[in-house]
Amino acid sequence: MQRVRLSDTLEFSRLIYGMWRLGDDTDTSPSYVEQKIQTCLEQGITTFDQADIYGGYAAEAVLGGALKANPSLRDRMEIVTKCDIVAPVGRYADAKVKYYDTSRAYIEKAVDLSLADMGIENIDLLLIHRPDPLMDHHETGAVLDDLVKSGKVKNVGVSNFRPWDWELLQSAMNNRLVTNQIEISLKEISPFTNGDLAFHQRIGTKLMAWSPLGGGSLISEGGKLGGVMDEIGGSFGVDRSAVAVAFLLAHPANLLPVLGTNNLGRIAKISDALKVSLDRETWYRLYESALGNEVP
Repeated sequence: MQRVRLSDTLEFSRLIYGMWRLGDDTDTSPSYVEQKIQTCLEQGITTFDQADIYGGYAAEAVLGGALKANPSLRDRMEIVTKCDIVAPVGRYADAKVKYYDTSRAYIEKAVDLSLADMGIENIDLLLIHRPDPLMDHHETGAVLDDLVKSGKVKNVGVSNFRPWDWELLQSAMNNRLVTNQIEISLKEISPFTNGDLAFHQRIGTKLMAWSPLGGGSLISEGGKLGGVMDEIGGSFGVDRSAVAVAFLLAHPANLLPVLGTNNLGRIAKISDALKVSLDRETWYRLYESALGNEVP
């Protein structure tokens, strides 16, 4: 499995296992969660993506159960988590509305809760989950710097930020933001042309790609796009999900797809995407099918 360096202290596996559905499974026992982790590790997938809000603020504790049952797992993993979304569920059930909170008090509390729930001493990468219209970039930047200094967090980044959001927060920080996790797939192709990829390529930032299978819709996609994915997949002996991920891997921005499933069989096939090599013409066949028309 290819390794990608995000900073002097952080290296990820090219493919990342997303845990947003972890708490939704019928079996959340430590032993079954460990099976999922081990299935990833066997493929060289060592990076695991979490967020405090996943599973109604319960998914981190589900992961923590496995890590507490087998502490040796932690040394083989890079753990990503996110914060700033307050939703009226779980520990915030009394909230009257869903909102974002990038204040010092909230971020510090969220990090402490994440560390306790997962039973770990530090977080490899903390992301601000969503842009906050009320963000005081000086306050948010300072608390992120302080968390790195404290050792609770090794690296920091953002998720779903546009270039101007990134630049605003970065302008108030001493530490470098090391990644932006954005939605990009054959179902969400706008980042290829709206400046998001171009911005991060220019500054040399590696991007994480969430929902690379379009929320699962690409698995059952019909029409021309589905047919093209099946044709390409057949030529490499893989299913269409591997083709959809390979489409992202082929881009020179060096995208890191985040894939989440609770099915052990599907987890075991995540690395099938590495078996697919797309030349420029084949990549454009997929892109054209996603566009719904030929390029200008």
